[in-house]
Amino acid sequence: MTRTSALSIWRERLFATPFTGFTSVVLVVLMAWIAVPLIRWAVIDATWVGSTRADCAAGGACWVFIRARFGQFMYGLYPVDQRWRVDIAGILVLASVLAVVFAPQRFKLKLALALLVVLPPLGIWLLSGGFGLRHVETREWGGLTLTLFISIYSSLIAIPLGIIFALGRQSELRIIRLISVIFIEFWRGVPIIAVIFLASLLLPLILPGGIGIDRLARAVIGLGFVIAAYMAEAVRGGLQALPKGQREAATALGLNYWKATGLIVLPQALRISLPAMTNEFIALIKNTTLVLVVSILDLLGIAQASLADPNWVGMNMEAYAFSGAIYWLICFALSRWSRSLEKKRRL
Repeated sequence: MTRTSALSIWRERLFATPFTGFTSVVLVVLMAWIAVPLIRWAVIDATWVGSTRADCAAGGACWVFIRARFGQFMYGLYPVDQRWRVDIAGILVLASVLAVVFAPQRFKLKLALALLVVLPPLGIWLLSGGFGLRHVETREWGGLTLTLFISIYSSLIAIPLGIIFALGRQSELRIIRLISVIFIEFWRGVPIIAVIFLASLLLPLILPGGIGIDRLARAVIGLGFVIAAYMAEAVRGGLQALPKGQREAATALGLNYWKATGLIVLPQALRISLPAMTNEFIALIKNTTLVLVVSILDLLGIAQASLADPNWVGMNMEAYAFSGAIYWLICFALSRWSRSLEKKRRL
């Protein structure tokens, strides 16, 4: 694209009519009015080098606070000499994602299923310990590590449950359809913060004496059930958008219900549901902040806890800006990844 053609396209988009031109100018002025002081505070007048609050200049952000607390933002209260285990777990997850992305098409599904069987227990072993590794209690977990752990393991519960109950809600068997409807409507109608609170406080009272479930596990299960209800509705939308002729054609070919669903119907429905499912993933990542009500310190919880340090009182803007930037980067990356998958499926 030449420079002249690019300018003409932008001119047509922003100044096609007097009204759009006026609106564009107003929005540019408004953005500049917001962005200029923000950039001055975050970049130009900010303090980047130092070790104590005394090194921070007035009028700008004190990123020295983030540098001093960076380890806690990433790992929480996880023992410093054991943080290599978290790093290995993160590297394994990243390497697995890249392996699935770049694997030949005929091996993608088998490789993904194999990794889903191996990685979850391996990750719990690395983070929690046992079998040769020092045990680290979940109350010492925190920061970005805990946010990603809750997001990943809650999604491992939500995705299969969501698919199962979406299919169940479309079932011709009344009892299966009723159970699916009750599950979806119950978990979708209860506030997430109430689910986490009750899972942490009420569940131990219901269980028989001597049987206990870790507080973090209860929060993960509660979040997983709630997101599963929303995920089921997203998948159901994909199932309803699929033409009935697809299932009829599979039946005409001699495929039974399970083969027709697994090979023909469900893959197409999941492709249609991908934008809505990505939205639920993003919502799940942001909803992990609600575990703070039961004293589980995720990334935002660590940010709030770090402000209690007398040496760094008043660093609210820096703590929340840094935490918000990390959440935004994760959610934006998920959104772009979803868009790239959609484009590939259209080709």
